Amino acid sequence: MTVRRAAAAALGAGVVLCLVAVVAVTSLGVRVDGTSMAPTLQPGDRVLAAPGSEAAARRFDVVLLRATGRDALLVKRVIGLPGDRVAIVSTPEEPFQVLLQEAGEGPLRRVAAPQWAAQARRTGACCGPDGARSARSALRTVPEGSFFYLGDNPDLSDDSRAYGWGEIARIEGRVGVRAFPVSASAEIGNRPVLEAYAGPAP
Repeated sequence: MTVRRAAAAALGAGVVLCLVAVVAVTSLGVRVDGTSMAPTLQPGDRVLAAPGSEAAARRFDVVLLRATGRDALLVKRVIGLPGDRVAIVSTPEEPFQVLLQEAGEGPLRRVAAPQWAAQARRTGACCGPDGARSARSALRTVPEGSFFYLGDNPDLSDDSRAYGWGEIARIEGRVGVRAFPVSASAEIGNRPVLEAYAGPAP
């Protein structure tokens, strides 16, 4: 085989691989609509679920799920797992403080996410017995088989505060990578961390 033929064959194989990748992203990728996960995910981004991650909930992962009683596919972040106690406390100084007690034991800690601090302006309390927003802040235990989830843009997200506890069985996959746009990082960033909390318990 001449050098020219080898180069043409390699180019052809590269074109085919690119076409296969485009088709895979288009058919298998989930398109993000709305700004509830901004700035982590933007409208028009396409994400791919990690293989074999159906009905898998890990704290602070971004997942694809269907809220109880709704058919629309949502992209949200897992916050509380079964047995965790969760609450949202609002003050004029800090309108969106998410509190978590892992497995219902040990210290009450604050879930810290820079994207929340930069965007949260509306006050609101959580949680009611069903995991939805409430008139005042209260620590609630996430039931077995359920989880508590939020968007990364709290003022513009319909999440557990609107729909109540999520059902782990209705998770359709854990978001593994951002496949489009190619100019953006493939990694799903802005992962929250747990910090010490010195305020009063709700």
